[in-house]
Amino acid sequence: MTAPAPAPKVASLPDGQTVLSVKHWDDRLFSFRVSRPASFRFRSGEFVMIGLMDDPNPETGKQKPILRAYSIASPFWDEELEFYSIKVQDGPLTSKLQKIQPGDQVIVKTKPTGTLVLDALLPGKRLWMLSTGTGVAPFASLMREPETYEKYEQVILTQTCRLNSELEYGVDLERRLMEDPLVGEEAREKFVRYATTTREESPRMGRITDLMKSGKLFTDLGVPKLDPTYDRIMICGSMGLNMDLKEILEAQGFTEGANSRPGEYVVERAFVD
Repeated sequence: MTAPAPAPKVASLPDGQTVLSVKHWDDRLFSFRVSRPASFRFRSGEFVMIGLMDDPNPETGKQKPILRAYSIASPFWDEELEFYSIKVQDGPLTSKLQKIQPGDQVIVKTKPTGTLVLDALLPGKRLWMLSTGTGVAPFASLMREPETYEKYEQVILTQTCRLNSELEYGVDLERRLMEDPLVGEEAREKFVRYATTTREESPRMGRITDLMKSGKLFTDLGVPKLDPTYDRIMICGSMGLNMDLKEILEAQGFTEGANSRPGEYVVERAFVD
């Protein structure tokens, strides 16, 4: 007999959703799934504000919500919401969030937004999703989005981390994608995952910007170098990566897109890393 899930620690959390599962990938990274509000709608690739209540004020006893922007890692059609996070021991939110267990509650605001959506890109042939660390989260949603494979002949996800253990979430994403009953067949034909490390030895090493400049990225994948006529690019990583890629792309004639003005590439800056 399966033991019942523990009762939520906070019974009346504003905008609270129940934690359904938690997985710790290593000592820095974890993912979790929560219940989805019945009326909640979003586009694959968007983010929302999520969080927990702070400790009570010692003088007033009142609590305030601690909220941060998190990309939704599950596709728009999923009945649950998935998130992927780092652990910051002294972080106002992640120091608490990393301790959640099934049955607890997490605040989930219901106003999604973001630029990593397919509508922000002009039509193209090949979609690149370039990420570092937890920046892979919005792409976890987009790679399971049927429209992604309707619009593009090839979908390439790159993820760069320091250590091999930090790539395990991406390994699991690819496995689940290939088994997905909705998009698995198309993904097996069109999807490619390209993972690199920068500190620990692995089959592929190096920063994605260096691999682009040297041409090794394109040689490894057997594809032409980036061309704004055919390639469409989404970027989600550290601010340094975002700015470096922005400079590289614009020097090659790519223009940045937005929801109101589609372009050849888009950047998301609002996520926890």
